[in-house]
Amino acid sequence: MVATVSSISWALKRLAWKVPEIDAEMIIMLARIWKELGVGDVRLELNTLGALTERQAHREALIRYFEDHQDILDEDAKRRLYTNPLRILDTKNPEMQDLVNAAPRLLDFLGEESRHFLDRMESIVSAAGINYVINPRLVRGLDYYNHTVFEWITDKLGAQGTICGGGRYDPLIEMLGGRPAPGVGFAMGMERVIELMRECGNVPQKAQTDVYVLHHGGETQVKVMLLAEAMRDMGVRVMVHPNKGSLKSQMKKADASGAQYAVFATEDELASGTVSVKYLREGATTYAEQTTVVSSDAAQAVATALKVLKL
Repeated sequence: MVATVSSISWALKRLAWKVPEIDAEMIIMLARIWKELGVGDVRLELNTLGALTERQAHREALIRYFEDHQDILDEDAKRRLYTNPLRILDTKNPEMQDLVNAAPRLLDFLGEESRHFLDRMESIVSAAGINYVINPRLVRGLDYYNHTVFEWITDKLGAQGTICGGGRYDPLIEMLGGRPAPGVGFAMGMERVIELMRECGNVPQKAQTDVYVLHHGGETQVKVMLLAEAMRDMGVRVMVHPNKGSLKSQMKKADASGAQYAVFATEDELASGTVSVKYLREGATTYAEQTTVVSSDAAQAVATALKVLKL
């Protein structure tokens, strides 16, 4: 299982298993995530892309169908007719909705193995108490997708309602020159999920940071990165200011982070083997005023102070 994170999305991929139980497990895990995040009703839509031969037969049927209705196709659909007709099903053009709703469905081209794969996956999802709908127009335009495709959709974010999408891509690794490695995965848009949490009034209020470290950039930043690691070894959640800036602006960031303590690591302090610690909130007696400590003792001192706060 592989997880990846970018500035806009979080993805999870699982390789080596070509069974519908794994697809269902992914969906069940996502249902648990939505429950834990408190984002309310998120709609699950499922479809299958079957096997390659089934998609090829469906593709030919789609081309014939759309060729008979070219007077209704918009320019985008005409461009895709012979290159990627499956994507025509995904059109948002209101004048084409009746046409695509009546188009041949891939579900009608499934063989016994693909039908069993879909039925088995559906039965597990249903047993988990997860509501879903089969959406024949839910497609992927890339050849390496097969069998399961799914999306989670909310009505609270307007037109940008899809917060997570996934599917199975068994041929992908082999197409890239590797050994066959069946896979299934998903990706979710972090900004959309956070916005949905806000819409539901469920953004966590608890601070995610114990300590915010301020510095002068350059070599001071390198040194505080090591200091931060020492604090993390003691279970302290640390955020190091990401770039050089005035201490005033950094203090605003420290306050906004919700951190309990600020650690100041200026050039002069680090040169003398010290840092300063200050409690940022109200009610504590330890480090209520900015206090100098030996830098080698700072991690232990902060960890101890945090334990005292929790008593």
